[in-house]
Amino acid sequence: MARTRLGFILGISLWLFAQSAFAAITPPLPQPSWKQLSTEQQRILAPLSGEWDQMEGFRRKKWLGIAERYKTLAPEEQARMQRRMTSWAKLTPDERKRARDQYLSLQKAPPEKKEAVKQKWQEYKELPEADKARLKAEATSRPAPRPAPSKPMASAAAQPKPAAPAASQALPAGPAPQSPTPSPAIPR
Repeated sequence: MARTRLGFILGISLWLFAQSAFAAITPPLPQPSWKQLSTEQQRILAPLSGEWDQMEGFRRKKWLGIAERYKTLAPEEQARMQRRMTSWAKLTPDERKRARDQYLSLQKAPPEKKEAVKQKWQEYKELPEADKARLKAEATSRPAPRPAPSKPMASAAAQPKPAAPAASQALPAGPAPQSPTPSPAIPR
């Protein structure tokens, strides 16, 4: 009886070990290079051609999915998709990261905040082009907000916190929030 139990445990242990070893040596399937894409995929994804081969595999996979859905879109939606891909391709890596972060934070936002953002976006879309250009110029002239550090610095934690300023020394409030600026389609 003990031998049977020992054999059973040993068999399961070997099976589990083989499964974990197999998973560890199986790399994810690579995504195609730009030259390996079909002519149609290259035409659809043309705005991304310059950076395609440097893109991570999971991002390529997402863009390939977008290219598949592209065929089913109406012509005006296809034109909109091309404009968004072109504007996305022009963004710097930092701007893309900021756009992705904004998108993710909006996805996690409560429904009331989502509705408020939709409302502000609708108001922005109805503005005259001159006002949109003015808001865009103001947004680009303002320095980008610095993200909060992910973990506190050791030297800052060791130093005592300064006392809060007196009411007469209070700092002025920061700039008023403005309506959101348009952002391109963001692959997740």
